[in-house]
Amino acid sequence: MNAPLSSAEQRSLSASARQAQVVQALRPLLPAHALIWHDEDTVPYECDGLTAYRQRPLMVALPETEAQVAAVLKTCHGLGVPVVARGAGTGLSGGAMPHALGVTMSLAKFNRIVRIDPVSRTAVVQCGVRNLAISEAAAPFNLYYAPDPSSQIACTIGGNVAENSGGVHCLKYGLTLHNVLRVRGFTAEGEAIEFGGEALDCAGLDLLALVIGSEGMLAVTTEVTVKLVPKPQLARCIMASFDDVRKAGDAVAAVIAAGIIPAGLEMMDKPMTAAVEDFVRAGYDLDAAAILLCESDGTPEEVEEEIGRMTEVLRQCGATAIACSENEDERLRFWSGRKNAFPASGRISPDYMCLDSTIPRKRLADILLAIQQMEIKYGLRCCNVFHAGDGNLHPLVLFDANDPDELHRCELFGADILETSVAMGGTVSGEHGVGVEKLNSMCVQFTAAENEQMFGVKRAFDPAGLLNPGKVIPTLSRCAEYGKQVFRAGQAMPFADLPRF
Repeated sequence: MNAPLSSAEQRSLSASARQAQVVQALRPLLPAHALIWHDEDTVPYECDGLTAYRQRPLMVALPETEAQVAAVLKTCHGLGVPVVARGAGTGLSGGAMPHALGVTMSLAKFNRIVRIDPVSRTAVVQCGVRNLAISEAAAPFNLYYAPDPSSQIACTIGGNVAENSGGVHCLKYGLTLHNVLRVRGFTAEGEAIEFGGEALDCAGLDLLALVIGSEGMLAVTTEVTVKLVPKPQLARCIMASFDDVRKAGDAVAAVIAAGIIPAGLEMMDKPMTAAVEDFVRAGYDLDAAAILLCESDGTPEEVEEEIGRMTEVLRQCGATAIACSENEDERLRFWSGRKNAFPASGRISPDYMCLDSTIPRKRLADILLAIQQMEIKYGLRCCNVFHAGDGNLHPLVLFDANDPDELHRCELFGADILETSVAMGGTVSGEHGVGVEKLNSMCVQFTAAENEQMFGVKRAFDPAGLLNPGKVIPTLSRCAEYGKQVFRAGQAMPFADLPRF
């Protein structure tokens, strides 16, 4: 008599049978090359930019038309199979991490710019179009797409919509939310749905703001209409050095308090400037405790006046050195360090975890000093770069993923940063989203009733809970377990230590 199957073998058999069922159902809907399910072929899809957490999907579908997207969704819904939409995979919160018993729907083939309308200053693009490609296509009309995440050469507009991405110029020009007019896509059932419209306003409830930043939980985006803005006649950047992080933080608040809204206002601490200077030779002051990059754009007259005002504010706040770009090459060189902060960090550490939270501008120095104490507490280094103008932090905790203890301490470090941000009056996410990374921290920021209200919104769009399940909104049982763990340990507990409900 054969020995009974172990629980692991039973789960494996169940997954194998489920996979065969889904493959058989989807084969008639997609070309043979657009359906992937062998383990070695699905490895590239097992994570996004948050590489610490990985999960191979049951299978990967690569639809090429909206009709195929609708058919896949309708079929998966009928089978009760979860679907996780994926763009370029540059997200940093695990929002595109696959479901073990679900289909990952890659929308990489939706990469066509439908049209550029220079008169209305809009562009209609498919969800797989790269962020930077929109500006490149609009350049002949002296227009561009303003949101510019650091990953803009690779990230796609569909992912930008899912996470409400920003960038170094979001202070003046806004996030994705402020630069999108319309989102077209499909519900979990495969029904076509449209949010917003080509006009400045649309009939009915304003659901556009709801879907932008919803992390693929409400609908699958296939087409987006974005706003384009005229290229400024001139842009210049100030690089200011400070010998104390509190002076630099106070300078950020002082610039905004003076009624100045720079095109960009970024901050980097000493470890980060050292990392990027060794990488790109941007000309940063390596003796400074922190540097600020303050950009002005507009007409030459506007830029000259604003640069003068910002320079005066920075001097009054104790800047030890101030340099201003004299030409476009120098401006781009100043920004090259900030834009390459993430790859520069990868050169000095086997791995890093890029956090994302927000705090009030007046607390910038406080959070930096708190992070310095956390470095001692967890025995790990941290480089810090900020969208300082709107208080959006991006601490990069350096660790070695091959060392389980370092990964564990990194998770604790990250949770501590997020929850300290909340304690200082901020939030657990600015633009990277919650995904799986910040589920525990959502238990700290929101009450059970508030989380239930968010679940109510999801149920209105996806009653079966099949779109990107297990992400963004923590369940009541998860938060209860997290509270127990924190109470017992006296500190935050990492995602990996908790069950996935």
